[in-house]
Amino acid sequence: MNYVLYAVPFFFLLIGIELLADRWRGVRTYRTADAINSLSAGVLSTTSGLLTKAVGVLTYTYAWQHLALFELRADSPWVWLFAFVFYDFCYYWNHRLGHERNVLWAAHSVHHQSEEYNLSTALRQTSTGFLFGWIFYLPMAVAGVPPLVFLTVAALNLLYQFWVHTRHVPKLGWFEWFFISPSNHRVHHAQNAVYMDRNYGGVFILWDRLFGTFQEELDEEPVVFGVTTPLASWNPIWANLQFYSVLWQDAVRAGSWWDRLRIWFMRTGWRPADVALKYPQAKPDLSRFSKFEVPLSGGRTLYAALQFVGYVVGGSYLLGAGDGLPLGAVLLGWGWVAFGLFVIGAWLENRPWALRLELARLAANVPVLWLAGVLGMLPASPSAWLVLGVHGLASVLALVALGRREAALAV
Repeated sequence: MNYVLYAVPFFFLLIGIELLADRWRGVRTYRTADAINSLSAGVLSTTSGLLTKAVGVLTYTYAWQHLALFELRADSPWVWLFAFVFYDFCYYWNHRLGHERNVLWAAHSVHHQSEEYNLSTALRQTSTGFLFGWIFYLPMAVAGVPPLVFLTVAALNLLYQFWVHTRHVPKLGWFEWFFISPSNHRVHHAQNAVYMDRNYGGVFILWDRLFGTFQEELDEEPVVFGVTTPLASWNPIWANLQFYSVLWQDAVRAGSWWDRLRIWFMRTGWRPADVALKYPQAKPDLSRFSKFEVPLSGGRTLYAALQFVGYVVGGSYLLGAGDGLPLGAVLLGWGWVAFGLFVIGAWLENRPWALRLELARLAANVPVLWLAGVLGMLPASPSAWLVLGVHGLASVLALVALGRREAALAV
């Protein structure tokens, strides 16, 4: 069972409740462009996962079949409890090394780039974590945890982490001695020096207390969210590539071949001495910290939000039907999602070429629907073409109205 797919409506319901809590308390923990960017990263991650999850599943299954030391039964409640705790232990080390090694941080940094902290941040996930993440869970296969149990406890661990991404829940007393809470996870998302690289557990905070990485949220040190190398973009494609690009640039600039190789696996932030000297990187002054923002009219923002809804629906459909679709159909769906989210990101950044790219996106929907029918992904029925036609016409009319309104305001 795909627990994440069934949880999607509840995710958005809780996001709606959090927005009401913002209004009731007179605070603002959401910005539309930031939330769309976080949710876009989540949609891109789930659709990319349809193409990449085989890496983890196949390696885990192979290790379980050939290397398992014990025969654990999936019908035993104790096996499930053991697996749930064991998974979080492995997750702790995956998460911790994801902060402590350059190439792993390049993947994981996506989750930390938002300068806000709300439930949409929880859905901001990497699309490249599959490259190395599978390695950390092989001990479970060697211990004999069946693949079905492993996949289920992995989903439950991920679902638990959703609710801790909020500023509306205060400290929870004794609960925080054992479990990850909103308070100690806020610490984890901070870029304050006192908070950085702390509180790695997914469900249990016990690992952090045991291995010396626990930090309590301090009243005298308000959390500043984000990363010390700011993304400064609303584009989910660039969000996934940003830190890889930083590492690549430093590797190319390095004079030593050894430095070019080892930079990827050194501690996060390590740079070759010659590169650091020639290309210094200033760390942000948090006392003068300002969030990334691009001026955009309310109409343009609303247009982007409405177009994004289509990718939430499409991504959810792919997540539900992906296992039964041929590879060509999954690739088509992934390409449609990736290109569309890239265009929405450019639109939110108010790029000068964003309108031309948006028109190209709308036009591309026609051959995509046709190919979806050819590949058996969607029935290319008259009703489907009607929906697409109405959507395209409404979008073009909205673009014309936005252009006229902005031209009138400029006079």
